[in-house]
Amino acid sequence: MEKHRMTPDMKPAEKPNDKKPGMGKAKKSFIRRYMFAIAAALGLAALVVFWPWVGLPSAGKLLNGFKEMLTVLPPIFIMLGLLDVWVPRETMVRFMGEGSGIRGSLLAIFLGSAAAGPLYAAFPVAAVFMKKGAKFLNVVLFLGAWSTTKVPMVLFELSSMGPLFTFTRLGLSLVGISIIAVLVNRMTGKPEIARIYENAEEL
Repeated sequence: MEKHRMTPDMKPAEKPNDKKPGMGKAKKSFIRRYMFAIAAALGLAALVVFWPWVGLPSAGKLLNGFKEMLTVLPPIFIMLGLLDVWVPRETMVRFMGEGSGIRGSLLAIFLGSAAAGPLYAAFPVAAVFMKKGAKFLNVVLFLGAWSTTKVPMVLFELSSMGPLFTFTRLGLSLVGISIIAVLVNRMTGKPEIARIYENAEEL
């Protein structure tokens, strides 16, 4: 059997590269995105090793926080999936988009007030609102209402603090979140808002 000789214009077969081209970039992007979480985890590990009387109680509280998240986040993600599938983008734009006006702002406050759960559960919902075309001002109003005017909290205050305290606090909270939302919307530049929407699209 005749062996083929390699001529000068022939290149040796390249060895297959095990690493995919995008693996390095994906790893760097992952580290950059979760840099603070990784640093916090390393700091906690150092506390557990070198100062266990401080690190072990901190680790216990962290585990309790994870347990709470596991009870809260699954229903939130189910709701997000249904919202993403059932609510068309055109509907969200009409009711909470750029041309929604005061109606969109009131709807954002109502949705935030009717929600239940800790504040960190509101951010995935806000990201879905952004992906569907909700106005940035309305997203900030939604987050503010979720944090301060939730109906279960108002009912608890009404029964334990009385109507005078409850409605005074509720009225001041509504004024406060409206002012803060307007200021955040005006102080955040258009390039920054566009970047926030791009990050929401990647989630």
